[in-house]
Amino acid sequence: MSSRENPSAPPAHRSRPASIALWAVLAALVVGLTACGTTSDSDSAGASAEAASGAEDGAFPATVATKFGDITVKKRPARVVALGWGDAEAVLSLGGQPVGASDWLAFGGDGVGPWAKGLYKKSPQLIGTLEPEFEKIAALRPDLILDTKSSGDQARYDTLSKIAPTVGVPKGGDQYKISWRQQTEMVATALGVPAKGESLIAETEKKFRDSAAAHPEFKGKTITLGSRTGDGFGAYVHGTGRTDFVERLGFKNNPAVDAKAGASFYIDVSRENLDLLDADLTVMTPIGIPASKISDDPLYRAVPSVKAGRSVVFDDETLSAAFSTDSVFSVAYALEKVVPLFAEPLK
Repeated sequence: MSSRENPSAPPAHRSRPASIALWAVLAALVVGLTACGTTSDSDSAGASAEAASGAEDGAFPATVATKFGDITVKKRPARVVALGWGDAEAVLSLGGQPVGASDWLAFGGDGVGPWAKGLYKKSPQLIGTLEPEFEKIAALRPDLILDTKSSGDQARYDTLSKIAPTVGVPKGGDQYKISWRQQTEMVATALGVPAKGESLIAETEKKFRDSAAAHPEFKGKTITLGSRTGDGFGAYVHGTGRTDFVERLGFKNNPAVDAKAGASFYIDVSRENLDLLDADLTVMTPIGIPASKISDDPLYRAVPSVKAGRSVVFDDETLSAAFSTDSVFSVAYALEKVVPLFAEPLK
């Protein structure tokens, strides 16, 4: 993902195509690992139980629809590598234990937010985000790779699918445009626990309904979800996790922002055009900069909604991360912590 989401990431959205040399290394590595047979039957059984504990009878073979076609998981996966934004948290929420995962927000440790802390029995191998280390992934001997929330890049998918069956983005899910609900459905199906996924989704949707009912003032109000990095201001478009979150609460994403939407999950907003951020409520996230760089900016303070006091600038990195991770775990945390912040300026 771009620096709009991850300040440590390079600006490019797409992974570079794998070179011939990389293919050779991967082929040799996978063949070598298969021939060595280093995993005993008992180890495999244990890993399988950890990967998808409670898999339902008759859940396999499981078929997941993706942009790249229907992906069939023939049997319960024993070694899952979760690469997409929030994929690892989705696995953990369903009782699984990824052996490898990407840390998109540089949490460190096990690569998950505090709302999922302590759920790993054994720390996963952390894998790169925009350009995952394919050799490292192959060395983990995965039998399933999850990349449900990523760029949707064909070259990235092609390389991963040479290592193991890969559940990539859904149709229309390019550039991280997938909600926590769809992510949970896809991961639950791939792990063979669709009923568990449905139950988790139902519980979370009830929390959204309860929050919306408690705040009728949100209904129909326009909202801008923006950010500022060292490169400048931007705003998120309809179809992304952030906008899905607020729309479930009754808000409507800023129509002026959506009118400028392209293929990406956000638009750049120049300093000369900061009034584009104006809405009934303007919410801003600092990424790689202090919150004061937003709240003290004179041009930002001149935006009508900001001038009227109808704005929120996240100054707590944990809250910002919960809001942006958009996993089934993080949204529950965000509903508890972030919703009161939205309500205060609209009183």
